[in-house]
Amino acid sequence: MASSPEHDFLSAAALSIMEDASRSRLFGYAEGQRKLFDFSCDLKRDWSKVVAGQTLWQHGGDGIDKDVRTFVNEDDIHAAIYIARHESRHRARFTEVTQSYLRGPYRHRLSRLRVFWVPPDFDAGNDRARQAIYRTLKEEITRDLLLHVTLGGLTPQDVMRFASSKRPGLPIAILSQVKRSGYRSHRNMAKALNVSLEPLKYETERLFIIGFLASESLQGGIYHLTDSGNAMLDICSRLRDYLHGKLGTRNENIEFEHIARLLGVDYPSIPITTRLLGKDAEVDIQNGTALLLQHVAQANADGAVDWTEPYFALPSASEISASK
Repeated sequence: MASSPEHDFLSAAALSIMEDASRSRLFGYAEGQRKLFDFSCDLKRDWSKVVAGQTLWQHGGDGIDKDVRTFVNEDDIHAAIYIARHESRHRARFTEVTQSYLRGPYRHRLSRLRVFWVPPDFDAGNDRARQAIYRTLKEEITRDLLLHVTLGGLTPQDVMRFASSKRPGLPIAILSQVKRSGYRSHRNMAKALNVSLEPLKYETERLFIIGFLASESLQGGIYHLTDSGNAMLDICSRLRDYLHGKLGTRNENIEFEHIARLLGVDYPSIPITTRLLGKDAEVDIQNGTALLLQHVAQANADGAVDWTEPYFALPSASEISASK
């Protein structure tokens, strides 16, 4: 069946939103092979996660069975975007199909599916309508997909709990050291960071409870970073760029600012000239953003953190093979 202007616009918009979001420098982007899908891309950090999508517009609900089956049966995708015309028959059929998979062996794969409903009267020939739909999709895809896929499910509550630590810089130093050398014991970690044992144990347990560290034992022990812990390090690294005036042109990065604000971090509200350290620090202890920037400034001053470099698109496996 030939595609419609609405179908083509929505498919292209999804890719454009993810590519634009990669300019936050929190992950890389590469358009992928479509294969069975209307659109596909590869989001890259120190991992590679494939996002694939289908757009349901012209045809009726008959294609929903095939689309959902393709999403569920495909092995190598980490997230599936379904952009669909908001009609009662579509929603009813989608619910019916997904409910049937809850009883099957692939029910766990339904969690990879994100559905974005578009008003049925959307007209791709109307410029104002295109802009409005793009803005809505950007907000929903960033909040419901990218924060989960690229930032490990990081939430504003996680970020504020992280920032509320009363030991500036130490939580970032712990995450960095665990990523660099692992976590063998409290004593070894305290020695590596040159801090007292009790504060180290307390902060480590906080990071474990928040979900930034994980362990094979429910009681903790030998820790490793979670995806959200890695994402928190990346965000702190970009905030360090901001404090150094190197976040982007004129020290601005619209895409990073948008993602940060979804996480409750309004860093442009704190001028880089603000005194964050020392007895004369100008930090409002009720302001989570100010506290987070103080953590970044202190960790940077202590010199114990390996700050992550910005992520850019990495070559695909086919490109690497072709270059050999």
